[in-house]
Amino acid sequence: MDLRNLVAIDVHTHAEVSSKGHSSLDDDLHDASSAYFKVEGKRKPTLEETAAYYRERRMAAVIFTVDAESATGTEPVPNEEVAEAAAANPDVLIPFASIDPFRGKAGVKRARRLVEEYGVKGFKFHPSIQGFFPNDRSVAYGLYEVIEETGTIALFHTGQTGIGAGVPGGGGIRLKYSNPLHVDDVAADFPHLKIILAHPSFPWQDEALAVATHKPGVHIDLSGWSPKYFPPQLVQYANTLLKDKVLFGSDFPVLTPDRWLADFDKLSIKEAVKPKILKENAARLLGLTKP
Repeated sequence: MDLRNLVAIDVHTHAEVSSKGHSSLDDDLHDASSAYFKVEGKRKPTLEETAAYYRERRMAAVIFTVDAESATGTEPVPNEEVAEAAAANPDVLIPFASIDPFRGKAGVKRARRLVEEYGVKGFKFHPSIQGFFPNDRSVAYGLYEVIEETGTIALFHTGQTGIGAGVPGGGGIRLKYSNPLHVDDVAADFPHLKIILAHPSFPWQDEALAVATHKPGVHIDLSGWSPKYFPPQLVQYANTLLKDKVLFGSDFPVLTPDRWLADFDKLSIKEAVKPKILKENAARLLGLTKP
């Protein structure tokens, strides 16, 4: 990956559809999320289409599926397929994986294999969809042990989610699991674990800022929201205390990097901080630059 040629690294994009055409969300949740985000463009790009999209923009993208099969009954896009697409497009795609934490010891074994055999760089957790508290020692701690040991990254959805929004009962998805304070326990129990708190964490933005300020291994990505809606305290911390720990993320394809970057340009971010958020912080965290 030629960092010098990249204008940005998007740390939060989704593999929406497998080579066989199936999605990791059922149709009701999928359609509701499209309406919630007012999706522009193709909602289910293939992995190759995503690679081409980012290559055209001279950006790299961290890409992953969400494995919530225990809670939803829907199979995810295969992690192996995501990793193979990244291997075929190493100039633009960076593979993360997702393991349903309720897969137990089999999931832990699978996580290690994905790192060792497929070069996966991190793991995505979505507590609200997967239905678990991140600090529940009986559920995901075995996965965290592997992630910490292998030096990969744990990326947690935090705050409200557009998945299930507008569906009766929110599609059964509970927001309580995605309070970033639950991840504070994880950061304390695994002090060398590299963590990303995804999204402005509404309604727990202050909690996310507190955790990221207090725990050296915790970062924040800015995906899932147009920057014009960022709360002022998030902008303040991004400019100051967390300028080396805040990361550009879009949430593609529900929010495009084109739309995100256009609104980011209008945000009151210091010129010296912009390259950190857009590329430098992510490159360092992902191990793409020399220490």
